[in-house]
Amino acid sequence: MRSRLLRKFRTKCSGILSAALLLSGCAVGPNYHRPAVPTPAVFHGPDESQRAETQTTSFADLQWWQVFHDHQLQDLIQTALKQNYDLQMAIERVNAARAQLGITRSNQFPQVSLDPVFSGGKTDQSIKSNIFSLAGDVVFQVDIFGRYRRATEAARAQLLGTQDAQQTVVLTLVSDVASDYFLLRDLDLQLEITKATVRTQEDSVKLTELRLQHGVATTLDVLQARQVLDTANAQIPDLERQIGQTEDAINILLGKYPDNVPSGTPLGIETGGGWKWSETLPPQLPAGLPSELLERRPDIREAEQNLVAANANIGVAKAMFFPQVSLLGSGGAAFGHSQFVGSNIPAPLGVGTYAATASQPIFEGGALRNNLRYAKSQERQALIGYEQSIQHAFGDVSDSLIGYDKYHVVRERQEQSVKDLQESVNVSLMRYRGGTSNYLDVLDSQRSLFSVELTLAQARNNEYQSLVQLYKALGGGWK
Repeated sequence: MRSRLLRKFRTKCSGILSAALLLSGCAVGPNYHRPAVPTPAVFHGPDESQRAETQTTSFADLQWWQVFHDHQLQDLIQTALKQNYDLQMAIERVNAARAQLGITRSNQFPQVSLDPVFSGGKTDQSIKSNIFSLAGDVVFQVDIFGRYRRATEAARAQLLGTQDAQQTVVLTLVSDVASDYFLLRDLDLQLEITKATVRTQEDSVKLTELRLQHGVATTLDVLQARQVLDTANAQIPDLERQIGQTEDAINILLGKYPDNVPSGTPLGIETGGGWKWSETLPPQLPAGLPSELLERRPDIREAEQNLVAANANIGVAKAMFFPQVSLLGSGGAAFGHSQFVGSNIPAPLGVGTYAATASQPIFEGGALRNNLRYAKSQERQALIGYEQSIQHAFGDVSDSLIGYDKYHVVRERQEQSVKDLQESVNVSLMRYRGGTSNYLDVLDSQRSLFSVELTLAQARNNEYQSLVQLYKALGGGWK
């Protein structure tokens, strides 16, 4: 008997669902089509980056571990991808968006509830009873005009946009760790240059004092020799401060408390034949085709998904103007027995009802009309944001291309300046020792050399930073 009643209840539910499917129609509101946004044929930058027809590959096609060859940097990035709190938050936002999609999508299905009850007892008239009853209700909002389908479309787009936002966090995290790491190596190099200058100037001061003792130098020469030494000594604590703060910034990105950062490959080493630079980044590769930027950049994809969601919400707002049809069904059964004076009295078997209702908005004080206006405004804002994100992306790529090219030239010219000033220091020292010039010439040469060496280290860092920013601007590692 119980199985027969359950079959009847399932039959009623199937009938309601079939009726709902027959009543469902097309969703109102506009279907999404990607807007045609005009983009440049080539990236704006140096001439060698303009040959778009030859750029079948892109710097951004490489994964981050193929770009950053320093093993210490690779370890730092791997730690950051595991422990960074911003990334953990982004992952949870994806989980929340996925759950929200499930909640929204559930409105497209019947809502079924069961209410089982078991009762029994004995009355003063010696009536004993044991009754089990089972009642069920089915409520289904018929999505004739696509209100819930459009809402699900919007929620799905929001999920995809949240996933793209997570990729933006990953890309930003990788580039931030690399940027801070190269800054740290640059500061280490500046500190080494400063300490080397201190050692050289200490020898120079000793030599000048010795010459003073033999009467071939003046007290002014000694004081002037100490000026460069004092300047270099004053630079050391400031560089150590910057190093400590940069290490703290890196550890925060790694999800750790402030601590030291192990030294990696030096940025560069000064040799007798000039500066020898560590090549922990590959040489610049082509930027790729501009059209591919729309698919590489996760922030552009996120902006487009926001546009998809806003477009779908217009359909939700329009569907609110139409009748809301609901199908209702309920059924129940009871079985058991009652004993009265030795005889069994059967319990009633079952009952069932069904109904269909419709609700049509007549007067809402302008709420529905303004809700539609709001949805359309949100869609226009999302479109503007999408176009703006594309514009900013091309600006980022152009800035990085120009920056790398010019910083590369600056670094090469600074290397030549260091060589020339090193020679100038040597000549001025020889002239001073030969008594043909005063120590002021030596002082000027040494001061200039110290300044240019620090600028050279900064130029090499800028060159690396521009490559890191180019990788980020192109949406590196998107494949």
